[in-house]
Amino acid sequence: MLDSGADPFSVYVNGYYYYTHTMGNRVVLWKTKNLANLREAQSKTIWTPPQGTKYSKNIWAPEIHYINNTWYVYVAADNGTNENHRMYVLQNTSANPLNDQWEFKGKLAAPSDKWAIDGNVFEYNNQLYMAWSGWEGDSNGQQDLFIAKMSDPLTISGKRVKISSPTYPWERNGDLGTAGNPEQVFVNEGPQFLEHDGKLFIVFSASGCWTDFYALGLLSLEGTDPMDASAWIKKEEPIFQQTPENSVYAPGHNSFFKSPDGTEDWILYHANSNPGEGCGNKRAPRMQRLYWQEDGTPFIGTPLPTSVILPIPSENE
Repeated sequence: MLDSGADPFSVYVNGYYYYTHTMGNRVVLWKTKNLANLREAQSKTIWTPPQGTKYSKNIWAPEIHYINNTWYVYVAADNGTNENHRMYVLQNTSANPLNDQWEFKGKLAAPSDKWAIDGNVFEYNNQLYMAWSGWEGDSNGQQDLFIAKMSDPLTISGKRVKISSPTYPWERNGDLGTAGNPEQVFVNEGPQFLEHDGKLFIVFSASGCWTDFYALGLLSLEGTDPMDASAWIKKEEPIFQQTPENSVYAPGHNSFFKSPDGTEDWILYHANSNPGEGCGNKRAPRMQRLYWQEDGTPFIGTPLPTSVILPIPSENE
């Protein structure tokens, strides 16, 4: 869809897609009728953080959400030191999010206030939740997935619950060995809620983005309580992973969107086209359709080559 753009996220509201991805030093929004036309889409920088703050650097994985007729952007940021990454939220109460009406509303954290990135917000059974990737303590080495209830879109209203840790071999490709970092970091990150026919899932990214083994895993909620850690069942194998024969490496950090007519589900994700390209600006946003299996779980299949031309999401009324 673009030559570069990690951590792609989109929401469809009132006939338009609003899209964003990691820019590193600011938040940019795109607006388009058709995500395939992102290159020609209107775009605007909606927030540039003030320098010298706790949130002025390393602005990662923004997500735009439309909740109760109000726009929110959730984003991770720090002051230049990774250990200080936390989640922050912006708000815009006007109809058009591509304007200058965005307000910085502050930090969004559970009482433990630990390292946190990749917040995703979802309403389930009339309760708002946030899932994110975080550290159990204060040192790097493993990223787990956490969930917490929200009392409103600006507030986490209780303790976090850990719902996934990188335990399978495919989640534990994370050799670093670079100065100032642990030798290995095991990763679960980029959680994305997905609901279908009353079933709730979280699709997440596993292993280090600096490896070609970056892949997507699946958590399924058994029962109706997302705060029950034991109710989240992890699929033993990844559901989406590198496909060298298609020149797709390290596919991950996805989001989901519906077709304009609401009949199709699609996945947005980033990937590299060559091995060894890591977490840099070679990661490009891609999209393809996902399907639902008889057991109610999502099926994405394999990452398609960029040479494949897909029909655009269905617009039939």
